[in-house]
Amino acid sequence: MPPAPVEPLPLYRPRDPQASHLWRVMDQHFATFQQVYDERYQAKYGFWRPVVEHSVAAFVKCGDLHHGFARVRCGDCGHEMFVAFSCKQRCTCPSCHQKRALVTAIHVAEDVCLPVAHRQVVFTIPKRLRLHTRFDRKLLGKLASCVWTCIRAEVARSLGRDDLLPGMVAAIQTHGELLHWHPHIHSLVTCGAWTPQGEFLELPEFDKERLHAAWQEAVFALYLAEEKIEADVVENMRTWPHSGFSVDQSVLLPGGDKAGIERLMQYMTRCPFSLSRLVKVTKSGEVIYKAEKDDCRAYPDPESAELATGTKRNFQVLSPLDFLAEFTQHIPAQGAHLIRYYGWYSNKSRGLRKKAAATLTSPDHGRGAGGEGSNDSPASRASATWAMLIKRVYETDPLACPHCGSQMKVVSFIEPPQADVIEKIMRHCGLWNPPPPRPPPAGGCPVDDPAGARGPDADGSEHGERTYVDMDTFWATF
Repeated sequence: MPPAPVEPLPLYRPRDPQASHLWRVMDQHFATFQQVYDERYQAKYGFWRPVVEHSVAAFVKCGDLHHGFARVRCGDCGHEMFVAFSCKQRCTCPSCHQKRALVTAIHVAEDVCLPVAHRQVVFTIPKRLRLHTRFDRKLLGKLASCVWTCIRAEVARSLGRDDLLPGMVAAIQTHGELLHWHPHIHSLVTCGAWTPQGEFLELPEFDKERLHAAWQEAVFALYLAEEKIEADVVENMRTWPHSGFSVDQSVLLPGGDKAGIERLMQYMTRCPFSLSRLVKVTKSGEVIYKAEKDDCRAYPDPESAELATGTKRNFQVLSPLDFLAEFTQHIPAQGAHLIRYYGWYSNKSRGLRKKAAATLTSPDHGRGAGGEGSNDSPASRASATWAMLIKRVYETDPLACPHCGSQMKVVSFIEPPQADVIEKIMRHCGLWNPPPPRPPPAGGCPVDDPAGARGPDADGSEHGERTYVDMDTFWATF
């Protein structure tokens, strides 16, 4: 019987970051954006934050062999390849942020969550209160604490006990579908709580109306304490027929659904920007960014009831500098915690339980299974390798030799301080192609004009925001 044919190995192909529209916009327009920021954008987006410049500078070097790489070699056939360093920037580089989100999701699913049912509860605040969080970003963490206070109080009321402790993982998001500032809190909450003795008491769902009212009062109390608003503003907002506060608990995960928790956590910690939704960059420089819907929708009939509550945009057209202003506002401060753990899932609670379990199972203070000397500790799993992440995302082994199928290994790192060595190796391999030096940014760059200030383009198209057009008209416009 002839042997079964061997299927070809899936090959790893490094991404080309400089081929993306996002990289080109950053490379071509960020210097001008930084130059005009104080005059044009400071009033709306706040003072210039140094973390923006640092993050973007790292992003434009991400995946570029000219800034260093790792040499990977096959010990059997001698095949070699170079793997460029990544920038590891949050909320700036979609690739690096996705790796970070995947590591967080694996950690939460395997190390944090216990095999009980969980529910996602999303908390939002009115537009009237959102602007304060852009200028004072510490409010975001305090809003997450308000969520925990409301959840714990609702669990205590529902189960009739004050000594119960639910588990919660909160993720802070600041973006809406079209990159606008929309701070809200995603929380992964246990459907129940634990007693001090470790017994779990189930709670199928929360009283939504009571939780909504508690959330509204907690936010009002926070903003008053922080002197962001006055009491008369609170009284006025209480009279609104639609408060702008919302609580959604529609997503339920059954107990033990690790895969579901992992998917949900990736969604909760996703990057504010998606490359797949940046449709194109026009010849005049406008950036077309669409919402999560696949197609543009026809504008509703003027007599349609849909217009009573306003029409929802499904794409946005921005000048390069306006796009950069919207994009960079979501870059968090260095060291800011966007993921927070509370209650039974807090770092302290998990550490105490782990220490107690290790003491009971090992006489030498936790050097047995799960203890400090265990090879399977969360710390070792948290330091996930680049190869493991590529396997999880693309289902291909980047260290599999494309010639013989053997496992390749990293043999050296050529880092940026060794600029002469990097250039020598890349010239030898025919890969040296540094970009030409860029001229200083021009103060009178035409793309700096406000939307519509210079009239229609040569093709007759107008500038500014366009919403709800049919597909033929949409593409004909550009």
